[in-house]
Amino acid sequence: MTEVQQYCTFFINKIHFGIDIKQVQEVIWSSEITPVPLAPVDICGLINLRGKIVTIIDLQCRLGMGQSLSPSTSHPELDEEFLAHNIIVQTKDEIAGLLVEDIGDMLEFTSDRFEPSPATLTGQMRKVLRGAYSLSQGFLMILDIEKVLKV
Repeated sequence: MTEVQQYCTFFINKIHFGIDIKQVQEVIWSSEITPVPLAPVDICGLINLRGKIVTIIDLQCRLGMGQSLSPSTSHPELDEEFLAHNIIVQTKDEIAGLLVEDIGDMLEFTSDRFEPSPATLTGQMRKVLRGAYSLSQGFLMILDIEKVLKV
């Protein structure tokens, strides 16, 4: 029997990514982020989410895909009304927010369509990418959230 997997999808630099829907707590508009002094460059800061302190990770920066998406960074190439989204994810160890460019749809696939990451993939992406699903236009790159949070 083929298992069905569901993914919350989003975009960074027009690349379509997905994470297991079971690890997504919610999706929110980027809210006021309090910077953390001396934090790594991929940590945007902290937000207060209904009384919980949540670390916001700039996923574009963490994946080594270019300039930060942080609201404090100028984005002349993007629409003036650019507003990033936070995907609040939860693992057994922690809760964190992933700052992403745009949110896609919830997609589901049968497990037999899953393709593992190519062996030729290098860099930060190789460490956190589980694999991909072929779409009618391109691919849905599946991230391993446990690994993304540990990098």
